[in-house]
Amino acid sequence: MSHPRPFRFAAELHTPLPGSNWVDSFKELEDLGYSTLFLPDHFDEGPGPLATLGAAAVSTSTLHLGVLVLDCDYRHPAVVQRELATIDQLSGGRLEIGLGAGWKKTDYDRSGIVMERPGVRVDRLIEHTAVIKGLFGEDPFTFSGEHYQITEMAGLAGHTPGECPPILIGGGAPRVLGFAGRHGDIVGVNASIHSGAIDTESAHDALPDRIDAKVARVRETAGRRFDDIEINAWLSVAQLTTDTAAVASVIAELFSADVESVLASPLALIGSQTEVGDRLRERRERWGYSYTTIPGEEARAFAPVVAELTGT
Repeated sequence: MSHPRPFRFAAELHTPLPGSNWVDSFKELEDLGYSTLFLPDHFDEGPGPLATLGAAAVSTSTLHLGVLVLDCDYRHPAVVQRELATIDQLSGGRLEIGLGAGWKKTDYDRSGIVMERPGVRVDRLIEHTAVIKGLFGEDPFTFSGEHYQITEMAGLAGHTPGECPPILIGGGAPRVLGFAGRHGDIVGVNASIHSGAIDTESAHDALPDRIDAKVARVRETAGRRFDDIEINAWLSVAQLTTDTAAVASVIAELFSADVESVLASPLALIGSQTEVGDRLRERRERWGYSYTTIPGEEARAFAPVVAELTGT
């Protein structure tokens, strides 16, 4: 009998799998039992995500497709909606729409895109989400916000006309998590990266007591719909090993944390196949995490875990 929150797994690819090309990598992930292909949306990580998802859509048949996550500062939502709807059509309804407020400072510095203060970026995320959802509706859509103005615009229909594909909202700060609890189908409960780069502070924000508060925020704002939300973990560290303590010690020293906290963090997954399975079950019971994103370079190594736990 499966759990009310059955496990599924995504792989996030920055490059093709070792020794492979992009299309064969998509097919291999599908064969390995992964639910989803995710691509990043950073200017120094991987190919253009939307074009690449189009290629994945026509070369696979069961693999879900998404970006973890689209930075709302980079594209107008009316443009994004047409691209997303096209991918949803091409894939037969396998799209997941990942949206975020942006956090990586080097993306903004190098591109010349202005990195507004967090409150402005979150405002834009909220409006961006509303526009995308509205344009997936059946009727022409009008929206008047601080950042976007849409007037009687007919969006492109996805695979199922009038229905918006699942929305994944990722973040780590209270306001984003509150918005995600109210409007997300999938919520990526992550560390908050205030500095614009993954550092010791952000690593500490991924430790268990901080995650308790984050999930409580999602639960509070979601209300009765919390049980229908899928909680996603983006793993910053994932390694199958027979020397769990040694690997965790290196990570703990790097981020000035203790080994037990590192092993307990839902954004790290270190250990033998048995240990990893036990940790995933514990995290599901404590926080609700059932949807785990494996780094692409570890996708093959974690295939036995995917095979064992998917659907349970």
